[in-house]
Amino acid sequence: MDWMLYAQASLGIVVFVLLALPFSRAPRSVDWKLVGSAIVLQFVICILLLKVPFISAGFAYLTRAVNALSAATLKGTSFIFGYLGGGATPFDVTNPNAVVTFAFQVLPLVIIMSALSALLWYWGILPVVVRAISKVFEKTLGTRGPAGLVATANIFVGQVEAPLLVRPYISRMTHYELLLLMTAGMATIAGSVMVIYASMLGNLFHDILGHLLTKSVMSVPASILFAHVMLPEPPPDHDGSPPPRIYGGTMDAITRGTSDGLNIYLGILAMLLVLIAFVALVNSAISLLPAFGGEVLSLQRIAGWIFAPIAWLMGIPWSEAPAVGSLIGVKTILNEFIAYIDLSQLSPDALSDRSRLITVYALCGFANLSSMGILIGGIGAMSPERKLELGELAPRALIAATLGTCMSGAVVGIVAG
Repeated sequence: MDWMLYAQASLGIVVFVLLALPFSRAPRSVDWKLVGSAIVLQFVICILLLKVPFISAGFAYLTRAVNALSAATLKGTSFIFGYLGGGATPFDVTNPNAVVTFAFQVLPLVIIMSALSALLWYWGILPVVVRAISKVFEKTLGTRGPAGLVATANIFVGQVEAPLLVRPYISRMTHYELLLLMTAGMATIAGSVMVIYASMLGNLFHDILGHLLTKSVMSVPASILFAHVMLPEPPPDHDGSPPPRIYGGTMDAITRGTSDGLNIYLGILAMLLVLIAFVALVNSAISLLPAFGGEVLSLQRIAGWIFAPIAWLMGIPWSEAPAVGSLIGVKTILNEFIAYIDLSQLSPDALSDRSRLITVYALCGFANLSSMGILIGGIGAMSPERKLELGELAPRALIAATLGTCMSGAVVGIVAG
């Protein structure tokens, strides 16, 4: 690997921290030891999950589990939707790709994963995993209490579902804890959609689910880092009482998980429909402007110019930086779902394998404009008296989560080589 790319990514890690300082309420109070520890911890997590043989081999079993879930989901969709859901077609198929419907074959996996996650949470399996991981961050970074628990839970559940675990504590959280709550929610992705992205990007990397999971785990110390830089406060004092139960029984968990999954499913479909249409409308308007560089202007090209320096700072060659910058722009302005679709449709020679891997990490998160509204509305409904504060903190959370995902891209660029 070109040593220049190592230098770029190393510089990027420093620059991303410095970019957060102008948004800090007390830059002189930043604990630089915590910042350094959080950066080191990201490297340790990345190396352990990607380079240690028995851990990385475990991701092969995760991939098998995803394939099993996809096959099981296909059984249900083909029964309900017929050939639109993957069942046998009543006609001869000359182009198999033409009968693959995203809404009826791929996306229903969200509903299955949501119900399964709720069930595993009620059975006590996911809480054990979450507590074990949160203990690591408590020992290394001093993050404890409800906010630390939610930050870790975001690895597996959604940005609104995770705060439900500590709903009674939200009303008395500090500003730092609220910011960490929102930042972690935006910097990670829920387990339900993680599986969807693994299915979408499986042709790019055979162990893509392992990379997505690694990125989500890395996002916890990154979220703690940037939340602390923006709102450096002393650690709050909380008791060690367990979070309240949110499901009344096995069937209640399955039912509510299915209902939540359906809401996510319909929300994704609606957002994709509206956002793709809006992008097309904006591009139609921009195309009326004079061409630049022999090509028609578009929202994606403009985003590429704006975010290209950020892509370069993650260790991506400048020749590929505009393409990656465009994807980061699409993810920030619209959402990561559309950005991942665009990434999967890039020609094989558009990016190197290393650049694709960095891009996967940089796009892995809910850090976009619509997430600010989702978090303000979702957490605000749990604690209405904090809604105004959530609105004030939301822009900081978006910036912090975006910088956190970019830092994760830089880290994996160094580790993966």
